[in-house]
Amino acid sequence: MRRLYIFFLMLVISITSVSCSSEKPLEKEPEENENKASQYTARYTPIKPNTENEPAKNGGLNAKTNSGPISVLPWEDDIDFQESLVKNNTPILMGAFRTILLDPLPGEEYNVHLAARTLSGTVIQPGETFSQNQRIGPYTKARGYQEGPTYIGGKVTTTEGGGVCKIASTLYNVAILSDLQIVERHNHGMPVPYVPYGQDATVAYGAKDIRFKNNTDSPILIWSVGIDNTLYIGFYGSKKSPKVEWHHETLYITEAPKIYNTNPELPQGTEKMVVEGMDGGAVESWVTILREDGTQEKKQLGKSIYKPMPYVYEKN
Repeated sequence: MRRLYIFFLMLVISITSVSCSSEKPLEKEPEENENKASQYTARYTPIKPNTENEPAKNGGLNAKTNSGPISVLPWEDDIDFQESLVKNNTPILMGAFRTILLDPLPGEEYNVHLAARTLSGTVIQPGETFSQNQRIGPYTKARGYQEGPTYIGGKVTTTEGGGVCKIASTLYNVAILSDLQIVERHNHGMPVPYVPYGQDATVAYGAKDIRFKNNTDSPILIWSVGIDNTLYIGFYGSKKSPKVEWHHETLYITEAPKIYNTNPELPQGTEKMVVEGMDGGAVESWVTILREDGTQEKKQLGKSIYKPMPYVYEKN
């Protein structure tokens, strides 16, 4: 199903140029941290989707996803993780998010796992701005990344590092949950199925980035891992984050078109859906922040505009 999705979209869809790939030459050597994913896979099984975490309500545009905030993480008994907490004086979980990759392609899942290993253990000092592209890019074969699905040059295609937008989207959600200052974020040109509308982020090395500032007075430790089709990212600091709740208002909806392709192997006069589309449109997003002293703050996060993802049918 996923491979049909990529094939059909490469043939028929023209969209705004957004990418999850590298656009600059190699600038630094790959991190040597190759054993974490296999270590966690051997020691842990993925946490089952939490059906209590409902997708954000946004008046009609909803992504069907089991991704969401999470408080139980697969590395909690890991020795390296425990030592990092002590070393950096970051004993408290500020926020964590789990992203489910829906039927990922091999290169896509591999790239997410590699990026998560490279990211894990990053420390953001007070006042410092984190950049995904600077930390784990460029997303090239020289750095170990494989070909994966991406939006680039007006088409859906595959390119080196395709799939690392899952890292960007997950980082964005954890940064929001941790009440950090967002410096740069770009939504995709079309909706994505793994996070709600308005909660995604895309990167293109040298062009688009996800950046946020540590506006606390202590270091923040990032820990992350990909296990099978699930990505986990958590932020740790010295203070508990306030309660953060997402809100989305749908400004308009653009219905997803239907694309039909002939399949002579189907019974005469029948059709079937091979790719489930997603409506486009625009959402205005904000969060409400409830602090321990009872004060409440509303933080505007801007507008996200999406072109529709077509439905693809086969018929005979």
